[in-house]
Amino acid sequence: MVASLAVPQVMQATHRSAPASEPGRDWAARARRAMVHALLRLRTVPRRAGPPSGAGARGKAGSRCVCALLLTLVAGGCALQRQGPAVPPPDTERATVLGGLANARFWADTQVPELRAEVLRALERERATLRRGERLPPADLLAISGGSDDGAFGAGLLVGWTEAGNRPRFKLVTGVSTGALIAPFAFLGPAYDPQLREVYTGIRQSDVFVRESYLTMPFGEAITDTAPLSRLIARHVNERMLADIAAEYAKGRLLLVGTTNMDAMRPVIWNVGAIAASGRPGALDLLRRVLLASASVPAVFPPVLVEVEADGRPYQEMHVDGGSVAHLFLYPATLTSGRDLRRGALARTRRVYVIRNARLDPEWSAVRRNVFSIAGRAISSMIHSTGVNDIVRVQEIAARDGMEFNLAYIGPDFTATREELFDPAYMQALFSYARDQARRGYRWRNGHPLRTNGELAGQ
Repeated sequence: MVASLAVPQVMQATHRSAPASEPGRDWAARARRAMVHALLRLRTVPRRAGPPSGAGARGKAGSRCVCALLLTLVAGGCALQRQGPAVPPPDTERATVLGGLANARFWADTQVPELRAEVLRALERERATLRRGERLPPADLLAISGGSDDGAFGAGLLVGWTEAGNRPRFKLVTGVSTGALIAPFAFLGPAYDPQLREVYTGIRQSDVFVRESYLTMPFGEAITDTAPLSRLIARHVNERMLADIAAEYAKGRLLLVGTTNMDAMRPVIWNVGAIAASGRPGALDLLRRVLLASASVPAVFPPVLVEVEADGRPYQEMHVDGGSVAHLFLYPATLTSGRDLRRGALARTRRVYVIRNARLDPEWSAVRRNVFSIAGRAISSMIHSTGVNDIVRVQEIAARDGMEFNLAYIGPDFTATREELFDPAYMQALFSYARDQARRGYRWRNGHPLRTNGELAGQ
């Protein structure tokens, strides 16, 4: 359910070989079969000190995966037609949803002033809930990363945090990919812990996606169909949740979710509270589609088409996993640049919590000397480094703005393995791993741990 579910992570999670060359089969069919085996028939090898015994298998699977993906893309001579036209480039930033709801979303790269205005309006709503002369209370901000089925870590951490009795009521919650699916539950607090637990411990692969036919795959938009995930989202993101989010938004709290607009190749920040509070027809459907889009890994999961309007004309935007741009976010760095949050009317204690639904220690693998092994390993390294850089970026924003920084992530001591993606036993083990730590008082790190002597500092 995140960008890390894309080709590189799947490479690391499999050691089942793609089928060998078969006489009488055309190269495109072999490529399609190899890709499906590499991407969807997943197995994880245990991590051990030093070069793991399964590293070679992972490297081979990764090579086959990249090769098959490239061949399938070449083989795809046809493509699905969009139901409506894409937004013309000059109208990109003027396109709106829900009949012109101006603050439903913001372009993260150009609409920072509009986002800043939204934050200030939220502050006014919060102040309206205080008694006369009462100072602003401490503000706790939460950013939840992507991570596919590793989202069970964030879910378990939040549930255990509730049981420890000191889980904050977050002023701001942001989420990307699987983090976007967790974010509404985290935003609404302990009352939604049972649903959060169910989503991350009570599902299996068939509740998230089904495989597309080998014959139609090259002509489609993804190698899987996420109709099951869409139904799962609809079951939990309902009218009651929409009303509860709107009520918290009215108190000055913000819930933001990130997607990537594929047409424009740009990040979009969705203002979930404003959508929920709009009362407009289609608000619930839009929220469900945004959450599905944020979890839709390009090529693996189908993109989500969002209905928009510009100058009275209907268009469609193609949105995919927010992890295509960033694995997590707090707010754009320029949102508070030039402003002193430590003094004046904006002064208050602020604490930032980052939940990374992934590991930080890179995975060793012996890379074969061929172009696909090297390319696959390079992509894996790029995605890992991007996730690390996202953490460092948020940490630097927190330091500049005078906020306490706290980081949680899956440690090297978690050794359970998965038989396939969304393996119930694996997700339940990871949920319990995080929950148990949180119940005892999670040891939050105050920065990204650098590697020293082959081990992550702070472990």
